[in-house]
Formats: sequence, structure tokens, C-alpha cells
Amino acid sequence: MNKILWFAFFCCSIGGILGCSPEKEIRTEIASGWQFRQKDSGEWLPATVPGTVHTDLMANGKIEDPFYRMNELGLQWIDKKDWEYKTVFFVDGNLIEKKNQRLIFKGLDTYADVYLNGEQLGSADNMFRTWVFDIAGKLKAGNNELRVVFASPTRRGLEEMKRYGLRLPADNDQSERGEMGKDRVSVYTRKAPYHYGWDWGPRLVTSGIWRPVQLEAWDGMKVEDVYIKQAEVSGKLAALSANVRVKADDVQNVEVEILNDGKILVAAKEKLKKGENDISVPFDIVNPRLWWSNGLGKQNLYTFTIRVKGDRGIIAEKEVTTGLRSLKLVRKKDQWGESFGFELNGIPVFAKGANVIPNDIFLPRVTPELYEKMIADAANANMNMLRIWGGGIYEDDVFFELCDRYGIMVWHDFMFACAMYPGNEEFLNNVRQEAIDNVVRLRNHPCIALWCGNNENALAWRHGSPGGWGWKQQFTKEQQDTVFKAYYDVFHDLLPRVVDEYMPGCDYWPSSPMAGPEPTQHGLDGTTSGDQHYWGVWHGFRPLESYDEVTTRFCSEYGFQSFPEMSTIQKYALPEDYDIDSDVMKSHQRSYIGNGRILDYMKMYYRVPEDFEQFIYMTHVLQGLSTKMAIEAHRRNMPYCMGSLVWQLNDCWSVASWSTTDYYHKWKTAHYMIRDCFKEVIVAPKWQNDSLLVYAVSDCLRPMNAELSIEVMDFSGKIICMEKSDVEIPANTSTVLAGTKCSSLLCGLTGADVLAVIRLTSEGQVVDEKNMYFEYHKDLNLPKDPGLSIRVQEEGKDKYILVTANELACNVMFALPGGMAFFSDNYIDILPGRTYKIKVKTELSLAEIERQIKYRYLR
Repeated sequence: MNKILWFAFFCCSIGGILGCSPEKEIRTEIASGWQFRQKDSGEWLPATVPGTVHTDLMANGKIEDPFYRMNELGLQWIDKKDWEYKTVFFVDGNLIEKKNQRLIFKGLDTYADVYLNGEQLGSADNMFRTWVFDIAGKLKAGNNELRVVFASPTRRGLEEMKRYGLRLPADNDQSERGEMGKDRVSVYTRKAPYHYGWDWGPRLVTSGIWRPVQLEAWDGMKVEDVYIKQAEVSGKLAALSANVRVKADDVQNVEVEILNDGKILVAAKEKLKKGENDISVPFDIVNPRLWWSNGLGKQNLYTFTIRVKGDRGIIAEKEVTTGLRSLKLVRKKDQWGESFGFELNGIPVFAKGANVIPNDIFLPRVTPELYEKMIADAANANMNMLRIWGGGIYEDDVFFELCDRYGIMVWHDFMFACAMYPGNEEFLNNVRQEAIDNVVRLRNHPCIALWCGNNENALAWRHGSPGGWGWKQQFTKEQQDTVFKAYYDVFHDLLPRVVDEYMPGCDYWPSSPMAGPEPTQHGLDGTTSGDQHYWGVWHGFRPLESYDEVTTRFCSEYGFQSFPEMSTIQKYALPEDYDIDSDVMKSHQRSYIGNGRILDYMKMYYRVPEDFEQFIYMTHVLQGLSTKMAIEAHRRNMPYCMGSLVWQLNDCWSVASWSTTDYYHKWKTAHYMIRDCFKEVIVAPKWQNDSLLVYAVSDCLRPMNAELSIEVMDFSGKIICMEKSDVEIPANTSTVLAGTKCSSLLCGLTGADVLAVIRLTSEGQVVDEKNMYFEYHKDLNLPKDPGLSIRVQEEGKDKYILVTANELACNVMFALPGGMAFFSDNYIDILPGRTYKIKVKTELSLAEIERQIKYRYLR
């Protein structure tokens, strides 16, 4: 469907500009009538804009779904070809008469030449930039032809690599899969790195008009941009300034007004020069309604209207929405080293969240509804921060609007990851404009907490020290100096200067992870300072207990893989593929150690099932256990540790990966665990030698009085022993509530036959409850048949299942056909003697739920 955007008091038709007031700005999207073809060959076929070559080829039946089985391998020819798009759009006399006319491409992927009525307007060479072309005098009344020609991104990348003269490291570029041998060309092109492959993604190197195309025209004056600069914000006063950029056709005297809710807050008289004018209008808001992150308070937002008035009234205006807050990265020397954590409105905030990658390999398929599902999933799992990882894209505006609304702080990498990059003047100038475009676009969003230069580049290179990923060894000393100078120029000079100039007051961090920005700390993974990516679990094959043994001030990456659930696997594989060693299953597993590593860890903690579907379920249980142990370890170490960002929230296709919600945004076990472990107050028990230590962790800003109970029972529900005590939980920290010897809890029984239920209760309500097992699950004497029983009931419009068991059932997973039902609790232990009431969101009737519901549990 065509989208038409109006920023004035008129209406528009995509077929032509109708009845537009000559005093007002005209803006319309050119979204219909597009066609495409391989350059200079073949027939023109219908195309969708925004879109990609791959999705247009699919829509026209020219290629099969790249996600299905191993179709991806047969589609590597697409990025070796040039492609062209064209459309015809109608313009009437009202627009032609406007003095200022321009064409704006919000995103061109990537090397593109743009033609209007046969005349070349210019070229693009950066997927992340906004491309603006002045077309005054180039339009004609009636039909106009717009054509965009895309050059092969891989062929152009190869040319750039040869021109630069150095083969720079880019380990995740799957060049062999892309039929390019060892030519890893992704780093020479300013394009989403993950398109060239990653250890969770396919190699599908796209081309296309991936964001909207807009035509705009105006007379006299235009408000180009407004930045609400927040010099100082507290609960008593917000000292602000509206930094307004105005483009004027002539010298003139104007009045600039700043309004909120129809009320004029301030007005200032200005004399405009011809051309661009930068105006700063300071103003204050007394007792502002502050913006808070999820769990701390309301996400209050202000919409400001900026009006420019002349002798004849309003000439131009623009609206901007923001939230008022003070949000800082705090790095202070302390008894352990140097802190690393965020402070919001003067309150230290433990960052609870995840890393995000793009939601699809084909970006225009990501709708606002999918974005909202993603951000709601994060908020509903009690997250308050997301990290936009540097190998993807600068996300769509709607992503940040949703983070503003849901209270999700954003750590935003610039788009550089796991590689070294060129340092020639042309590349640096391109990157500088890319950074300006995106910092300016996003700087009014209160959710932005941090700009970070790159993902793991410093860790991989480790300048001035041995180690790293072995990159330095392939270069001479002179070449090493050249490569590192390019690194330093981008991440320690260019990018921080852009942030400081265009978003003053926002913190910048050169690379993640990093112990600190000083030269002696480059590439060091922070344990007593900075942030850390902890991959001892998974890549290092360390036991899950090592999360408690490794110190971190802020864990910005950690994770564990699982397969997607069966309903997702069935969309890309056939029954004959249901073996983790089949070609199809291995193709949908991009970690070179992936399947083997899952299997080895499963042997460590669980019994490995022979049945394929039970094995898939067990990968979820294992990932959930790892995620739970990591989060609890990080939160127990508060305030030494002040952040826990799991890798990763989402997928860009159907794949075995570290995601906690799959490509279709279905929750895995890990996401339920995240929700429970990121609650405001949790009980976080751990085994230490021969004792059970019980911690409570609270994000509350007030202390809490509660009752702690430790109940040991056998698997039939018989109580072996019980301990209760009154406790006080301090505000915004972690504390040990109790320590008990295992022998006193077991009362002479074996740990293979009992569990401990640790419960925290306050004012008659269960605050949190955790089950602790004395042995690994593989060594438990679990009942063969726990006697599960499920009933269904309806209350109003809500549907529920009521679940009971005769004996303990561990990690019970509920499912309905198609996998599109959502259970308010899932993958849970069902204790005997209890009834578990679980809400089910589904279109199925009660009778259909009762007939079709399935479940799995540990056997």
C-alpha cells in the first residue's frame, strides 16, 4: 500500500499533487509504479519500494525462498549483477512553481546512480546515509521518470579492496559461501556487514531502495531540523535550548516560538540570512515530568512545536518529541578498579537487557508491528536496555520511538564489527557524514544512552600486546601501523568528535568490549574496569558455573545457543532433514562449533535424548539454564557489576542461534528465564562449596521487609525440612540473606531425590521463588511418569490452562499447533500438590485447546 506523508494543511494523491496551498510545504512519498530488471537485460518486472532485489525476484517467481532448506547457496549470483529500478510519477503546476524542490532517498543499498528524466542527479556509495538531490528546475509538469541503477556491491567491493592495497581482516565475511574465495570485501563498502554472513546469519548481499523516497517542495523558508538540547535536567528544573536549523530564500526578520500543548514557552526575534541559519533559543521547564526507564517510572514525553513567524503569520513549523532526563555513563575509581554503569536522573541503574541484530536479512520486510512485538517482548521480559550491535544497521525511526515509549535505554554501536577498516580520506569522509546523518536523526530520543565506536575490533587487534585473533601476524610492522592508524582515526578521533559536536553531553565508548579508552587498555576485556564480552561459556567451553567465577563490571555480551522450536524448523526443513548432522540443519547453524558445542554441554548437565524433537526441546532447556545462571551471577555481584546484556534477543532468519526469541519472535525458554531473573526483586540462590547461599537482589529504591523460606521436598511432594526467617532487603543492591549447610538440608537423604524451594514473601505476596537442585539434572532420579493433568477454563475473554502433577515434572513445555499460541508461563517445574494457572493467548476454542495441547518435560 502507498504511504503518503503530509506535513502541511493539504492532501495529496500518489498519482499527482492536488489542490496544494502555494504557501505550504509539499512532501510526498514516491512509492508506486516501480519496476526493476537486471541492468540492460530482460523484461521490466513489478517492484516494491522500499524493497530489495531478492524480495522482488521472489515476488515475481524468479527465485525460491532463500531461507528454505539450502536455497541460499544457489542465489549467490544475484550480488554479482547490476540492477536497475524505475518509476514514473506525476507532478502538477503547484509543485512546479515552488522555488525549492528536492528528492530525498532515506536509504540506497548501496552503490547507486540516480537519474531524473534521463539526467544523472548524482551517485550514492553508503547504505547508511540519507541522500538529498536538488532538483529545482529539473521537474516538468506531468509525468517524470525516476531511475536508479545499482552496481554489484561485491564487484565494487573487490575494486575498492584492490585500490586500497591491503587485505583487511573480516572473519565473519562468508566469502567462500559467496563464491568469492578468500576475497572478504565487506569492510571496503559502507553496507550492513551481516549481509555478507555471520555466525548466525546467511550470506545474502542485497541491493535496492531500502528506505522511502520522498519528493518535497517549498517556498520562502523551511525548518530543516530541531534539536532539543538538554544542558541540565533534574526533578526541579530542565534547562533546555531549541537548536533550530532554518533554510531561508531571502534575508528577513522573523519570530521563533517554542510551544508545548499549545502554550508558548518562549519567543525570540531573529534576523535570517539567505541560506542556512542556526538559531539557539534557550528555555526552562520547572518541575519537569521526567523520562524513566522500564521499571523505574513513567516514560513521560514532551512534544514541542517550533514556529517561525513573519509579517503574514506562520511561515514554517516543525514538531519534535523528546523526553527530559539526565542519562550518563558513570566511570569512577573505586575499591575494585573503575566503575562502569549508567545513571538515570541521578539513580544508578542496573542495565538489564539484550543485544539486538536486524530483524530480517531483507530489511524492508520489518514492519512497525514487528518492531513493536520486538520492543514489547523486551519490556515484558523486564528489560531496560538494548544494545544495537555494530554489524547491522542504524535502526528505523520507529524502533527508537518504541524504545522511548516502553522505557528501553539504547546502547548504540556505530556500524563496524569484528574487522579492521580502511583509513583513506575518501572512506573517512564517507564515515563522517554517515555518523552525522544518524546522530542528528536520533539525538532527540531520550532512550539513547551511549554511542559506541565498534564491536570487538579492539579486542581482535589488541594493539601493543600479543593475543587478539591473530590478525596482526599477517601484516608487516609498517602495515600494522597503517591498519591501526586507520582504526584510531575512526574510533578515537572522528566518531567521538561527531558525537561531541552534534549530541553534546552524550557519552561515547570507543569499542566494546574494552577495559578503557587509554592506549594501554586497548583490546583488553574489562574485569575490573570497562565492559566485557564473556564467552568462556560457549567458545571457551567452561562450565556454566564460571559465570560466578569471572568478575565483570558490565557484561555487554554473553550467551548460549539453541535451535528454534519445531514449528519454526518445519518451515525451512523436511522430515528427512531432522538430524543435526544433515546438510540442511548444518546450513541453518552458522557457528562452526555450534551443534557439537550444544551436544557437549548437554552431556555435562542433562541426559541426551535420541529423539530429534526431544533433543530440540532440550536445547531450549539448556539455553535457559545457562541464561539464568549468568543473569543471577551478574545481579548477585551488584554494584560491582552494573549491567547484563544477553546475546542475543532476535534472529534475522530461521536458524540455530543465541537468540532468546526466534525469527518469528516466539519466546524460547531463555526469554522466560530472562523475564523471571530481571524482575525488580529476585531471590538468587547459589551453591558455594558445601553450603547454599541465598541472595536477594533489588532494583527498588526503598528497602523491603520480607519472609524467606527454604523448603526441601522429595519428588513426590513430601516436605523433608523447612526453614523460615524474617529478612530486610536493602534498596538497589545485592545482599546475602542466608547460608545453610547442605547436610542440614538433606537430613540424611541423597541429593538425587530432593529439591529446595526458596521463596521470598512480602505483605502476603510471593515476591520470587526459585527451585534449587542438589545435583545436575542428569543425575536426578526423576519420575518416569509425573502424572501431568491439564484442564482448561475461560474467565471473561481470557483462556487458561490449569496444570497439576502427581510427582515432580521438570521444565514442562506447553505447545499448540503452529506455535503461534503464547503461554504466560512455560518451561516451568510443576511441583506436586500445586495447581498452576497459565494464561493462553490463542484463537483456538477451549475444546480445541484441550484436544490439541501438547507438552514435554525432562525424562
